[in-house]
Amino acid sequence: MRLNEVVFTDAKPVEGYGPGFFRIGGEVVHGPVLAGPQGTRTWAGFDDTAPLLALAGQVDVLFLGTGAEIAHLPDNLRETLEEAGVGVEPMSSPAACRTYNVLLSEGRRIALAVLPV
Repeated sequence: MRLNEVVFTDAKPVEGYGPGFFRIGGEVVHGPVLAGPQGTRTWAGFDDTAPLLALAGQVDVLFLGTGAEIAHLPDNLRETLEEAGVGVEPMSSPAACRTYNVLLSEGRRIALAVLPV
């Protein structure tokens, strides 16, 4: 078996999460969070579209965690992101974190925006 060391750019993996928080790259962030090629920052949720739109051209897909359970995205959010060329995949926040970590380790151009569980 061949083992390769995973090297991350400014994007850090999700190391854990719990009620109201995420641990990303060794730092605990309370509330919704945005992680990707520009680092990790707090996010104000579905109404905070500016940082998501800023990902256009930088990522191939945005994993959008909707909390403990999968939920539909607001239609206007999905339409706004798609018009800007940001591919979006909604899923539960735990699934979004796992998928983000796997694809991040493969060097993919991705980002994560998640609501806490």
